[in-house]
Amino acid sequence: MPDLIISASAPGAGFSIVAAITTDLVREAQRRHGLSPTATAAVGRLTTGAALLAAGLKGKERLSLQVAGDGPLRGVVSDAWLIDQERVGARGYAKNPQADLPLNERGKFDVAAAVGSGSLQVTKSFEVGQPYAGVVPLYSGEIAEDIAAYLVNSEQIPSIVALGVLADPDGIRAAGGLIAQLLPGADERAVATLEERALSMPPITKLINEGSDAHALLHALAGGAELRSHRTIDVQFSCRCTREKVEAALLGLGADELHKMARERTETEATCEFCKKMYVFTSDEVNELASRLKKA
Repeated sequence: MPDLIISASAPGAGFSIVAAITTDLVREAQRRHGLSPTATAAVGRLTTGAALLAAGLKGKERLSLQVAGDGPLRGVVSDAWLIDQERVGARGYAKNPQADLPLNERGKFDVAAAVGSGSLQVTKSFEVGQPYAGVVPLYSGEIAEDIAAYLVNSEQIPSIVALGVLADPDGIRAAGGLIAQLLPGADERAVATLEERALSMPPITKLINEGSDAHALLHALAGGAELRSHRTIDVQFSCRCTREKVEAALLGLGADELHKMARERTETEATCEFCKKMYVFTSDEVNELASRLKKA
C-alpha cells in the first residue's frame, strides 16, 4: 500500500480530518538510522504527525517538531514540508537511536518512558519573515497526545490525534495516523463525538495492517458523517541537506579553525543528522573555505 495523505472535511458535522499511511516513510527512517524498536516507534509517530500537519502548509513553509525529554532517547526531531503541490517530504531522527525498552503493560512500545518528561516545540518556517515557534510541556510522552495538547493549548484548535507504528522481528508492518480538528464555529459536542469514535476504533496500525488505506481511515473516524475530499498528497522520506549547506556550517567555524582542521586531517567528514548522508571535504577544500572568509 503506497504512502499517502488525504484530507477531507465534514461541514455538517463540524470537523476536518487528515489521514496518512506512512509505512514506507518509517521503514526508510529506521533503515537509515538503525533505529531500535522503541526508537522506531517514537521517530515514526513524530514524523507521521509532522507529515499530517504539513498537509496544511502552503508554498515553501516548513514544519519542525522537536521532543526534548529526559528519557533514554534524549530527544526526537522531525521535519516536514511541501516538495510540491502533490508531495510532502518528511524526515526524522532520535538523538539516541539505539535506546530501547521492554514493552509496556499493554504490550505496546513504551515510547512514553523512552521519551521521559520534557517539552514539545513546534516551529513553522515561512518563505519570508521569522519562524514561529510554540513550546508546551509534554502531556504524556506518547507523541499523539502531546501533539493534540499542543494544538489545543497553543493554537486553540480542539483536536483528536492518533498515530501508530506496528513492528515485529521482520520489520515495520504498518505505520500511519489521523488528525481530526473542529471547524470554526462548530458545536463543541463534535469533539465528544470524535473522541467516542476514536476510542471505539481499532488501533490505526491494526486497520492498516489488515488492508485499510487512507480513505478507509478517514471513514473509520468520520463514521456516517458526509465527507468532502480536499486533497490527496504523496508522502515520502526526503532530506533538505546539501553540500552548500554543509559548507555554510563549516564557514561558521571561522578561518582559524578551518586552517587548523586542514592541518590536522587530510579529510573532514560531516554527516547529516536526518538522512545520514556523509559529505567529505579534502584539506585543500577546507583551506579554500577559510580563504573565502579572509577575502570577505
